[in-house]
Amino acid sequence: MCGITGWISFDRDLAREHKVLDAMTETMACRGPDARGSWVDRHAALGHRRLAVIDLPGGLQPMTARTDAGDVTLVYSGEVYNFAELRDELTRQGKRFRTSSDTEVVLQGYLHWGPAVAERLNGMYAFAIWDGRDQKLVMIRDRMGIKPLYYYRTPDGVLFGSEQKAILAHPLAKRVVDADGLREAFSYAFTPGHAIWADMRQVEPGTIVTVDVTGVRERAYWRLETRPHTDDAGTSVGRVRELLDDIVRRQLVADVPRCLLLSGGLDSGALTALAAAHLGAGQVRTFAVDFMGQAENFRPDDLRDTPDTPFIQDVVRHVGTQHADIVLDPRTLADPGVRRAVALARDLPVGTGDMDLSLYLLFKAIRGKSTVALSGEAADEIFGGYRHMHIPQIQAARAFPWIAVNVGPFDKDSTGLDPHLLTRLDLDAYRLDAYDTAIGEVGRLDGDDDFEHRMRIMIHLHVTRFMKYLLDRKDRMSMAVGLEVRVPYCDHRLVEYVYNAPWSMKTRDGREKSLLRGATRQLLPDSVAWRPKSPYPSTQDPYYSQELQNQGKDLLADRDHDVFALVDRDWLEGATKRDPAAVDRLTRLGLERVLDLAAWLDVYRPELKLP
Repeated sequence: MCGITGWISFDRDLAREHKVLDAMTETMACRGPDARGSWVDRHAALGHRRLAVIDLPGGLQPMTARTDAGDVTLVYSGEVYNFAELRDELTRQGKRFRTSSDTEVVLQGYLHWGPAVAERLNGMYAFAIWDGRDQKLVMIRDRMGIKPLYYYRTPDGVLFGSEQKAILAHPLAKRVVDADGLREAFSYAFTPGHAIWADMRQVEPGTIVTVDVTGVRERAYWRLETRPHTDDAGTSVGRVRELLDDIVRRQLVADVPRCLLLSGGLDSGALTALAAAHLGAGQVRTFAVDFMGQAENFRPDDLRDTPDTPFIQDVVRHVGTQHADIVLDPRTLADPGVRRAVALARDLPVGTGDMDLSLYLLFKAIRGKSTVALSGEAADEIFGGYRHMHIPQIQAARAFPWIAVNVGPFDKDSTGLDPHLLTRLDLDAYRLDAYDTAIGEVGRLDGDDDFEHRMRIMIHLHVTRFMKYLLDRKDRMSMAVGLEVRVPYCDHRLVEYVYNAPWSMKTRDGREKSLLRGATRQLLPDSVAWRPKSPYPSTQDPYYSQELQNQGKDLLADRDHDVFALVDRDWLEGATKRDPAAVDRLTRLGLERVLDLAAWLDVYRPELKLP
């Protein structure tokens, strides 16, 4: 895993622009703490920060292949899990390799197949290739959008980077967020390609972007498609297990210490058990997050019925892992310095409050012991695990399911924001337009009844929109501390197969995630195999709420802070005066939103173009 950046200019000579390139590259030092590299030609400047995972001495970048027609240079972030098979295939075609890295396989694959190399890759990746033979830049992102990649058009080329901050470090990039950017940030529509910052775009998942002197062109090499599912239930369960076995085996490959994130749920428990089957009992290291006193003082809420700890312990005993709990102190969680670090990592003005903070602290603690972690992220989106997916009124709503009702961190009422600003932004209209566009992408099979089509839409929305946000959060919080997190459930073969299985098969045992449970329940204790969905944990400590109020009071004392262009000052004053023990979920979400916005404004100093 790494960070990449670059500058393409067709009207100037970049050979003397090392200083600007270095500034862009150094913004991503956290993504690549092991090495840095740069490569500059007349019209292209490429920068790289490396986190060494495969072939530690041999995978240095930028990596160049010299040809008679010109140099071809690659900067690459991510992992290709089928690189060994591709290397064998390319060797049979006459290619010679100097290293054992997957980076060189991607470069040689491009030389042999061109941009069509993307269709052969299995993994998480975002890379850019300057092809000196044709004087063009080729940017490619993985099918699920696990690894981020952004670009910004200039009058004579583009700037690009793994994170927005790399682009914003260039003097040509304007730090502007306009009304459309605020709509995207506050609507939770998670529009593919949108980057919040004006004139900046994400390379969409499964997309190739080509830049040459004639302009910028985008081409999709993969999209989630509706296809007939012809396997019966038993065969489907077997196929899911077969795929998971292969995926976990591939994603355990690393030349550095690895571990698994364990939450006590079906998703992470299944991966842990599969990893133990490959590595052997006692050879798997697991980590979990917890909060001081949470297990003893846990209170059920509208998302979580039980604490994670007892279920985590069940998996540890059943599978036999080397386990450690990362127990977070509420004072550390509430530290404004941690919130600022998270704002810097995220680049965006909104997040999921203490869940972002604790994820960052969890990854920071794990990084001291492991460099690679496997996570159960995305199983709910693919297998149909969220509670709201099974509520009839949400199934039928003309709205993104995660905001059809105010449950969890995605508060559609935007508590804490200035109501006059919200009126001008008209988020409801923005959401509805985005929703109608999204559902127009979903194909309908002959023979699908209305309910089956609605549930196909449900899964499609989660895989192409909601999962995009969660994967980006996981990437940013982990790479901020130099930890590579792999997501086995995002293997495109598994996603395609399960997406097209009928909803009745996904709920065949009367519960959510029937296909995953059927494929892995024999590996797990019953308590975990049948545990209802429980989201990533959130602290219940009243100290955290009280600290949010105290920091809100400090913000109110700074009457000229830019945040009050976005925030309702009267609401914030009222929220800070409540009894901390009586601060409800929406009030806490609003306080977190206000403090997140303030931290983001302090870090980035954007120009806000309000409607």
